[in-house]
Formats: sequence, C-alpha cells, structure tokens
Amino acid sequence: MDQETIDKGKASAITGYILIVGVFIAMSMNSEDKNKFASFHIRQALGLSLTFISLGLIISNFDNLMISVPMWIFISVLWSYSIFSAIRGDVKPAPLVGELFQKAFKSIS
Repeated sequence: MDQETIDKGKASAITGYILIVGVFIAMSMNSEDKNKFASFHIRQALGLSLTFISLGLIISNFDNLMISVPMWIFISVLWSYSIFSAIRGDVKPAPLVGELFQKAFKSIS
C-alpha cells in the first residue's frame, strides 16, 4: 500500500476506533473514495467494538472481578495495538482475532 493511500485514509482509520459510533462515522467518511487503508482499519474497529460489546454482555452476568478484569485487559491491549497501528500507518491485523475480523467483514470496503 502506498504512502498517499495511507495518508488519505488515516483520519477515517483512526476515527473508526471510537467504539461503535466511530465505526459508523468512519464508514460514512470512507463511503465515496473507498480507501483500502481506511477499510482495513474500519473492519478491525468494527470487530473490536462487537467483541467488546458481546464479551461485556456475557461477562456482566457474572459480576466477578476475576472474570471482568481479564476481559478489560484483553480488549484494551487489542484496541491499543490497533489504534497505534492506524496512527503509524501500518496494515497489521490485531493479534489473535484480526484475521478473523478481516474475513468476517470482507464486504465492508
């Protein structure tokens, strides 16, 4: 991916990491020019947001710190890795789940 594509899509890519609202804003920002860099990070951000919400819904039933703290750490590490990857201009999927997000949301471009 060339540097011009990365520079044009960087704002949309970073915006996507603002939980679920940012994903929808980034999708609308990327709707006209279909930047590949932005699309990659929008898929990552959507996957992370849905993972956060679904794990939160499941784990909230237990009301136990031994269960909820690892979930928060897991999501925080993945989110930090992904947003710093977008800021640096890298196209690296999130560890463990990034490739799954790319396959599951391949229709989002």
